[in-house]
Amino acid sequence: MGYVQARVVDSTHLELFKPIDVTPGKNIEISVISQDLYDQERNEWTTISSRGISSAYGESDPDYPISLVKEPNAEYGDE
Repeated sequence: MGYVQARVVDSTHLELFKPIDVTPGKNIEISVISQDLYDQERNEWTTISSRGISSAYGESDPDYPISLVKEPNAEYGDE
């Protein structure tokens, strides 16, 4: 099913932002995480990822011309 967002109506009711594909009467498990905590964790992962990319690709890395490509990737778009 994946990630689902909802608004707390009261201590026993949630209002889902979008419908979910679950048969009525089925039991599901819900993990509760506040939006603030979610945003904080997402920001931390973004920072860590950015640092990793920055350390992997530096100013001194050369730019490789397209002429050095031996086997083009047909699925890679010209964007």
